[in-house]
Formats: sequence, C-alpha cells, structure tokens
Amino acid sequence: MIVATFPDHALAQLVGPVPGVQVYEWDWRHQALSEEVENTTFLVSEYAPGPPDPQVLSVLAALRVVQLPSAGYAGWTDALPDAIALCNGRSIHGQSTAEAAVTGVLALLRGIPDSVVAQQRESWAPQDVEQLSGKRVVIVGAGDIGQRIHSLFTAFGCSTVSVGRTERDGVVPVRELAAITSAADVLVVAVPLTEDTTDLIDAALLQRLPDHAIVANVARGPVVNTAALTAEVASGRLRTYLDVTDPEPLPPGHPLWTLPGSLLTPHTGGGEVHWRSRYADLIREQLIRLRDGRALRNVVR
Repeated sequence: MIVATFPDHALAQLVGPVPGVQVYEWDWRHQALSEEVENTTFLVSEYAPGPPDPQVLSVLAALRVVQLPSAGYAGWTDALPDAIALCNGRSIHGQSTAEAAVTGVLALLRGIPDSVVAQQRESWAPQDVEQLSGKRVVIVGAGDIGQRIHSLFTAFGCSTVSVGRTERDGVVPVRELAAITSAADVLVVAVPLTEDTTDLIDAALLQRLPDHAIVANVARGPVVNTAALTAEVASGRLRTYLDVTDPEPLPPGHPLWTLPGSLLTPHTGGGEVHWRSRYADLIREQLIRLRDGRALRNVVR
C-alpha cells in the first residue's frame, strides 16, 4: 500500500481516490508528525515551501518520492537523501510562464506601462513604440518552459536562440552564452535556480547586451544579479521585465519599483487559475506509475 500525504484537503480532493493508495493530509510547516504520516511513501508539496526539517525527514523511513508543483527545486536536492526520487512540476506552468515572458516583453516594447500611467491621469500621450517581430531573442533555459517561450517568440517572427547546459540539436551550450549575448535584443531567463545558475546573469554579461535590450526573468530572482541589473536600468541603457526578484518581494523604496523601463509582476508567471487541476492530474498519474512499478515522470534527481 502506498501512503501519500497531501498539504491540504482541496488538493487531495482534486486528485481523487487511487486504488492501492492511502491518503493523509499533512502540512509539515504547521502540523506535527503523526503515526500515520510516518509511513509516507509519496510526499506531495504545496507551491514554494522548503523541505521539512532534517529531523522530520529522518523519521520518514518509508519515503520514496517527493512531488513538487514547481519547475524549480532549489533547496530540495541537498535536503533529501539520495534514495528518494525528487520530481518537479514540468509541464504544469510551462505555457502560462511562456505567455508571461512574451507579455512582459511586448508591454515594454509597446510602452504599455507609460500608457497605463497616462490613462490614470486622463492624459492622451502618444509615444513611439517598437514591434516584436524581427527582434533577436536569446532564451537561457531549454526545458519545457524554455521550449514554449522559444515557440511563442518564433511565432512572432523573432530570430530565437535557446541556451542550455549541454549542446544538442537546436540548443547552444551555456559556455557560449557570453558570446551570443552581444547580439540579443531580448534576453529571457527561464532556468531552475541551482548553484550553477545563481548569479548567472551577472554584471559582465549584462554589459555585453546592446543598448535598449530587454532582460526578462521568469525563472528565479537570484539567477540575475539585482544590483547589476538595477544599475543598467537606472542608466537608461537596459530595460527589464521581472516576474521574480531577489529579494522577493523587493523592499519598499527599491529603484526597480519606479525606474522607467522596469516592469514588475508579483511572481504570477505560472499562476494561471487552472494550475492546481494540472498538478492534480500529474500527481494521480505519478501515484499510478509508482503503484504499478513504472518509471515516474519529471524525475530531477
């Protein structure tokens, strides 16, 4: 019998009954460990919490799988023993996040933030705008989200290059990122946060971007060096769309709240209203696969 623990009743209800699976509700952030939960084999996470404390994990001797709803998994790989499979939420948020990236870039090109301010003032304020078609786009990240971003920008008539950890068909290796950045009108960041990607977009890389380029981050805040990006935007040389920040949220008074050329959204890239239903579908499939001895999806470690 598989014992699955869910962080809340609503998510367990969305998944529904799965033959051969016993379900319990347990949110490790707020609830003590019960005797039933100690037998957990499949641990379901809510969005964004860190892993349980090491002493709690040490009690979960039967734990075999942790399922996350997010594409990122920062903090989990170090916390979990090697014998426990860690699965992410690949495919749940991909299309929504890709649309967010394109929306943010389009908004900056079309001067939408300035038009919103003018509308609030009841001021008719024409301005020169840019089209997306023909822009040279570099996408840092070639997973599910990165692939979907690539497809959308290509459909708009952009010249699009994807960058990944390793070279493969249609993907440039990350070691060439600095070389191709100098030709990017738009740099989109869509990679998981790891030791290798922390501060990946640093001051040196930002300085290679052409004047008036746009940096769009729909990954995690620490992938982009906030101080370096702020300096470039403050100078008027670069523009930025940030769905994520470092720190998150930015403190009151931070320049990126109000700088011209800076557009912020509060980490809503993957927050499309039906994401929990897609997460429930993935959990149900994973439980059936585990029960039947088949390979799990989205194993990241």
